[in-house]
Amino acid sequence: MDEGVDEAGWDVEPGDEIEPVVQAVGRLLKVCRESAGMSVPELAAALGYGEDMIRKIERGARIPRPECLDRADQILRAQGHLRAFMDDMRKARYPKKVRQLAELEERSVEMLLYSNHNIHGLLQTDEYARALLRTWRPAYSPDELERMVTARMARKSVFERSPAPELGFVLEEVTLRRPIGDTMVLRRQLEHILEVAKLPFVELQVMPTAHANHPGTGGRIQVLKFADGTGMGRTDGDFGGRPVSHPRQLRVLDLRYGIIRAQALTPEESLVFIEQTLGEL
Repeated sequence: MDEGVDEAGWDVEPGDEIEPVVQAVGRLLKVCRESAGMSVPELAAALGYGEDMIRKIERGARIPRPECLDRADQILRAQGHLRAFMDDMRKARYPKKVRQLAELEERSVEMLLYSNHNIHGLLQTDEYARALLRTWRPAYSPDELERMVTARMARKSVFERSPAPELGFVLEEVTLRRPIGDTMVLRRQLEHILEVAKLPFVELQVMPTAHANHPGTGGRIQVLKFADGTGMGRTDGDFGGRPVSHPRQLRVLDLRYGIIRAQALTPEESLVFIEQTLGEL
């Protein structure tokens, strides 16, 4: 199986609520293929994928990439019927546990994010994310790893929204020094952070390790706020690590994040700190 085959999509997770949609897309692909008078081998060759991969997509066991549907629509002259499912497959590319988070991030008008173990996912480069996910145990299969990386990179579309949400990041110093992957991967990661920090809707701060007495010792904090005045938050330390939306619980997270932000370096000092860290590598 060549590299192109691996790029066709991702296997459907058992019990995933997206499965009926994937199955419907598979049936539609088969109908379009047969209407065009093409065999599975012929379509596979035209798309550059393996025959087994096309069969898996047609029986709903494989989530096709949006680009795959776009090409198939052209080849089979499906008149946009396959393209109509591209947005659905963009959402389906997220693993089940990530999909809800991605949808919430897309709705948010403000995001307050504190990371204490690793650089936040929205700031990660492709190669840093790939190296980081390779450290997890039990290890991801190559297919699972590719899907996780793709989903993480797709979430960065929040930077391209108009209007963009207000984004606040506080990163622990250790996350900027741990050479995930290798030194060059870290160098490119820090350079990327410096570029992101220049965006007018991004406020990025560093919490020096020497500033030990702050409420971030309880774990990561995430607070998303929506246009209707509601919000969603999560922290490792409380509420069982589950998302919360009650105003009283959100006030707790707002309080903690506010203290953390006040004790961290200012955005200007943080950029200087990251540049100095980069120069030490």
